[in-house]
Amino acid sequence: LALLFGGRASAELIRAGADRARVAAVFEVAPDAALRSVLEQAGLELDGDELLVEREILSGGKSRAFVLNRPATAALLRQLAPHLGDIHGQHDQQRLFLAEAQREMLDAFAAHGGLLEEVAALYERWRSVVDQLAELERAERERLRLADLWGFQRREIETAAPALGEDAALEADRRVLRNIVSLQEHAAAAYDSLYEAPNSALAQIRQGWRRLEEISRIDVSLEPLRDSLRSAEVALQEAAHELRGYLGRLEADPARLEQIEARLALLERLKRKYGPTLEQVLAFLSKVRADLEALESAEERRGRLERQREELERAYQAASGRLSESRHAAARRLERQIEAELEELAMGRSRFRIELEAAEWTAHGADRVAFLISTNPGEPPRPLEKVASGGELSRIALALKTCLARADRAAAAGRTLVFDEVDSGVGGSAAETVGRRLKQLAAADQVLCVTHLPQIAAFADHHYYVAKREEGGRSVASIEELSAEARVRELGRMLSGRRLTEEALRHAEQLLRLARG
Repeated sequence: LALLFGGRASAELIRAGADRARVAAVFEVAPDAALRSVLEQAGLELDGDELLVEREILSGGKSRAFVLNRPATAALLRQLAPHLGDIHGQHDQQRLFLAEAQREMLDAFAAHGGLLEEVAALYERWRSVVDQLAELERAERERLRLADLWGFQRREIETAAPALGEDAALEADRRVLRNIVSLQEHAAAAYDSLYEAPNSALAQIRQGWRRLEEISRIDVSLEPLRDSLRSAEVALQEAAHELRGYLGRLEADPARLEQIEARLALLERLKRKYGPTLEQVLAFLSKVRADLEALESAEERRGRLERQREELERAYQAASGRLSESRHAAARRLERQIEAELEELAMGRSRFRIELEAAEWTAHGADRVAFLISTNPGEPPRPLEKVASGGELSRIALALKTCLARADRAAAAGRTLVFDEVDSGVGGSAAETVGRRLKQLAAADQVLCVTHLPQIAAFADHHYYVAKREEGGRSVASIEELSAEARVRELGRMLSGRRLTEEALRHAEQLLRLARG
């Protein structure tokens, strides 16, 4: 059942030698709008009053779920579980000692409407703003520590005012000024070769053109070649003109060279400090400017966040205050109902109290919930774990489960309530009262009870016997519904142990008559 209610699946549940385990159940469900809503949201439609739920565990540890023969998720099974049933075992009794579990039970009984969700949402928003303020203060402290450094870095870069690609252009100018003499000599020699020398390239082309001019009058096919030389002459003249201009511009300038060297040294220092390239230096400047602007705007942002925090604090205090009021009112009702249930369970002199104290803000409100009980007259109520014996704890757990089942607005009557070892620590007349209370619960819900006490088993409408035996070297579990005669014998065995006596059989018959009465 726990698997069908979305519990954790484990490959350890698979029988040795098998490749999978499978469990299935058919639930007869009453008309329940909430249940049908859950199914509709999952794209499932309930036709009739039977709901088939299946779970399969594969050898790798993965599991598959099916609802109405359609694939489903374990999350959907957990959503359906409150509408189908509830399981109460010894582990749940231990949870009674936990403050968190006690708060959850009080809230389940109270049915606060949307208050819990409202408080949780307000808390998350408030926590987010508080965290943002803390981060802002941390970042601001760090920025204040670095503000002087950032200011110096910004001034240093802004004073230098580097331009993208400036270093490459300056390095080109420096190469020219460093090699001015060599450039002048080679450029002058090139100019002579092109234009000035008696046998310059231009003179040779002109001489070739004249000869072609003469012979092209005889052979006109040479005219294109003659024209090509004319074009070459023009190109050489233009090249010589540009070269002469270049020579005119070439001039040694030690002051300019010194200026370039100083500028490049400055840019090199910037690149060593802030990035290997000027592009990265400028990117660093942009970041420093942004950090300084953020420091200047931090006060404004802090003010905005503090206003939000104050508004959310007022809203949370109002909502958590309403939640506390609802819890206090529910606590008084639950106290009365629990004491009434305990009286039915032979603990009529007990006093059950629910103590609520102011606590730190949480997503669940600002209350600390504690269940207290006094099982002896004259003794003040104290925490469950300090007072209740095992048998008393079992009956307190049953009383709580009964009250919660009655108050559960989400679940329709007809759920399956499973009590596993609810009789732990219980015996004698107390066991009879537990059995009688379970019988009353079964008037509205289906109650499955795993018990070793005949006083409880006698109250059941149906008695099943579970046995484990060995077959072929393997353990085999079986379950069978007992007939009236077999039931008497089983109750007698539970009373007398291995040896069934006539006295035990008479006592078993007496228990059954008492339960029916």
